[in-house]
Amino acid sequence: MTAPPDDCLARNEWICGEYLSTRRQILLDAVVQHLQLTSLSVVIALVVAVPLAVLARRWGWAAGPVLALTTVLYTIPSLAMFSLLLPVYGLSASLVVAGLVLYSLTLLVRNILAGLRAVPEDTRQAARGMGYGPVRLLLTVELPLALPAAMAGLRIATVSAVSLVTIGAIVGFGGLGNLIYTGMNTYFKAQVLTASVLCVAIAIAADLLLLGVQRVLTPWERARARS
Repeated sequence: MTAPPDDCLARNEWICGEYLSTRRQILLDAVVQHLQLTSLSVVIALVVAVPLAVLARRWGWAAGPVLALTTVLYTIPSLAMFSLLLPVYGLSASLVVAGLVLYSLTLLVRNILAGLRAVPEDTRQAARGMGYGPVRLLLTVELPLALPAAMAGLRIATVSAVSLVTIGAIVGFGGLGNLIYTGMNTYFKAQVLTASVLCVAIAIAADLLLLGVQRVLTPWERARARS
């Protein structure tokens, strides 16, 4: 009778400490790429979403088209989205980032706009009565009061981006998705499980981090909850 392999890699086990010790650099590189793609996509989407939401709030007629367009973009399957963007960006990290930006816009624009619309009109009138101009009113009154709703959208968009980055493996820029994809093709159990767990851990950590930032930036919400 043939003796069984003496290490978990040779036995192709799901949980394998040997995999962690021998592929540490590969895992680190994949995590770094995953974080870079996620953070860049969300930041760009936020920079685009804020002006869109502000314009939709200022000009009521623009809200319908803006929300409709971003909603339609979100309904496009990820593989189809990457295929549509391929002629523009080629097989590059920019292709993945552009796709994630378009997906994130739906969540961000809708939540930021909802937050701006929830600002009480008497608060706006009081600020105008104190001499606040449109820009000062937006930056010091409207956006801060809209922050809870905006942060909720940001948290959802970030967690979604962490998940969608893995689809970038089809073009070679998927962070941990690259390891999941190759692991599934070769039925490398430890690689698939480890990369998947790391994706979940990144999503949870990002959500908790943004929740902490939200609590710091909205102290009045904590005071309201205590009262």
